[in-house]
Amino acid sequence: MPRAFGSPLWRNGAFVRVWAAASISIFGSLITRMALPFVAILLLGAGPFEVAVLRSLDVLAALVFGLVAGAWVDRLRRRPVLIWADLGRALLLGSVPAAFVLGVLSLAQLFAVTLLTAVLTTFFDAADNAYLPSIVRKDELVDANSALAASGSAAEFTAFGLSGFLIQILTAPIAILVDAVSFVASALLLGSIRTAEKPPPPVATRRRIAAEIRDGLALVRRDPVLRALALAEMTQGVLWGVFGATYLLFAFEVLQLGPAAIGLITGAGGLGSLIGALAAGRATRRWGIGRTAVGGLLLAALGNAFVPLAPAGAPFVAAGFLVAQQLVGDGGVTMYAITEQTVRQSTVENRLLGRVASTILVAAGAAQLVATLGAGLLAELIGLRLVAVLAPLGGLAGAAVIWFSPVRTLQIREIDASGSDGLDEPAADRPIGA
Repeated sequence: MPRAFGSPLWRNGAFVRVWAAASISIFGSLITRMALPFVAILLLGAGPFEVAVLRSLDVLAALVFGLVAGAWVDRLRRRPVLIWADLGRALLLGSVPAAFVLGVLSLAQLFAVTLLTAVLTTFFDAADNAYLPSIVRKDELVDANSALAASGSAAEFTAFGLSGFLIQILTAPIAILVDAVSFVASALLLGSIRTAEKPPPPVATRRRIAAEIRDGLALVRRDPVLRALALAEMTQGVLWGVFGATYLLFAFEVLQLGPAAIGLITGAGGLGSLIGALAAGRATRRWGIGRTAVGGLLLAALGNAFVPLAPAGAPFVAAGFLVAQQLVGDGGVTMYAITEQTVRQSTVENRLLGRVASTILVAAGAAQLVATLGAGLLAELIGLRLVAVLAPLGGLAGAAVIWFSPVRTLQIREIDASGSDGLDEPAADRPIGA
């Protein structure tokens, strides 16, 4: 049994609830990730640039609100932020099938729902990154992140595979209703946690929000490890920006694959991510955090190189290339994400975690926004296939950044043995029934 699933984590009731909530909400979100662009493409006639704009709104929200979100969640208890963000997203997404049934759905509404949902996701992600070290010991963070990534991968495998059939059978707007329900379930699970967080800093000790934001920016800028992680995340943003702007339209229009086929292919990425998640802990203990991160980024680049090589006019062969991208690329991305999150959560003071995470998220979001919009415009001029060639360069650049930084030599024992640096010690584990 992989260590992540055989560790004492599973006697920690708070972690089990967080894990279950994440698994359910990720399942729903991945259905929406497939369904929302198809609402725009199939029902509202969106082209490459409109799809690129739709894909860019979540990045735009992170870019505009990310730094503020990080500073605010460092002032607050994180669990209530998670709960209210879940409930808000459920309400927003539920408006899409409602508008479809009433016959008033428009591209403008899709843009608005995507943007507002992304704002709430920005606050959720900042709080989520900072909440885990409050309920999990430092020496269990690799296992905790691996378990979360593994369950997310399993959700990806089933959600993407199911989403194509839901879109074809129920229509894309109705498929989005599954996501709305998943957020309600996630909120209920998080609301049942009884492990107390340490209280946030007293109001009297707070400084202006701008000053607190500058603390997070300054830490990332001056710390060589955090600076390298931020730069690597920016290169990943380029990779995902190009991928997000081109993949669906390339598969649908150039390769002539239908929604169900694309859903099944994309679901294979869940298997790749699952393998990456299960391998991450063993790899970091054998080769170190840094080399595992470099390996993950190289695999991400290799996987995305398969997309522009997929031939038109041979659907089964093309599907094989896209499956290879999902298996190799997603596995690499997951391995890198686990190492990156573990380094951050283990070495940054708890009450700076939200700001550091948001600083890196905003940097990556800026790169992804430029890459997404640029790729959408460029695809109109030179075609989807040629633009897709640019995606692997992001993974290669990220691997180079980590290789020439102090991250490359980090070992897991150094992370486990590092000082607490102000990290909250989690409250005593409660049994799952508590």
